[in-house]
Amino acid sequence: MRSGENIEDIEKDKKDIMECPERSGHSRKEEDMPIRIQNDIPVKEILERENLFVVDENRAAHQDIRPLEICILNLMPTKEETELQLLRMLSNTPLQLNITFMRMSSHRAANTSASHLMQFYYTFDELCENRFDGLIITGAPVEKMEYEEVDYWPELCKVFSWSKTHVTSTFHICWGAQAALYYHYGLKKKMLDKKLFGVYSHKVRHRKEPIVRGFDDYFLIPHSRYTEVPAKAIHACKELKILAESPEAGILLCMSRDGRRFFIMGHPEYDRNTLRDEYNRDVRKGLDIQVPLNYFPDDDPTQRPNLQWRSHSNNLYCNWINYYVYQATPYDLNEISEEAWVWKPKEKPQE
Repeated sequence: MRSGENIEDIEKDKKDIMECPERSGHSRKEEDMPIRIQNDIPVKEILERENLFVVDENRAAHQDIRPLEICILNLMPTKEETELQLLRMLSNTPLQLNITFMRMSSHRAANTSASHLMQFYYTFDELCENRFDGLIITGAPVEKMEYEEVDYWPELCKVFSWSKTHVTSTFHICWGAQAALYYHYGLKKKMLDKKLFGVYSHKVRHRKEPIVRGFDDYFLIPHSRYTEVPAKAIHACKELKILAESPEAGILLCMSRDGRRFFIMGHPEYDRNTLRDEYNRDVRKGLDIQVPLNYFPDDDPTQRPNLQWRSHSNNLYCNWINYYVYQATPYDLNEISEEAWVWKPKEKPQE
């Protein structure tokens, strides 16, 4: 069960899940390729209950295919909740993904059991000789600190450097995106006057870039942060292409021009109740926190939140996996390098 969620919420969420193919008269073929996870990871049962197609290690070993190797560096304190959110996003691609979870050995996790970390997570030192088709680096609740004050910052810098030569494409989320922009391009973050908290509308830029293929002109994504990388600084960085932004929330999505790195400042992976749980947590702590914008019906925290971002979030992850991981990665992972080829659409001529 997700943190702060009760049985009634879970039952209501089930109504939002797409009908299982078996129920609609269509069965999945044996060669369909879902996410592959460890046999006994706890979130597997929840994913199966939601009719999301997962395959365990035993079955995957008998499929004669080359699955994509995806590593998730989970910096969030509630690791199991984040695991579930990201696996939901990745489960919608028809490609088989081998999922490996990484943690920072230089940080002691206080909200996840040591046995869970030992059983399902690897340290960077254990993985640094490996190569991956894709890497996801999550956010972390350390944004009010200077980067150099974060206890695992030196280790995270090693991951950023390693990703340039050992990963085809990396997807950075929220604080993970801010930290990567600082490491790779020297872009600094700044404190906001108040927490950016709610669901915001963003306008698509560079529509022909495949990462936003299938998006509407405007789309909603949740934000929950106290800092930002100023839009002016990102616009001034010629190595970056801006793909979505908002007058209220600033830059949401940008990418390196070679497609090797993506930076999203919001939380497309969030579930229906994540902002609600964060709001209730801060209220219990006595913090001066506003009701999340554009989230509860009539801004009433006692009502069930609206889920308004799921389709675009699924599309975002599927586009990343398809166009910037699957279509760009070499068959032999040992061929990944800093100069690895990445497919890009032709730019429209300037008029």
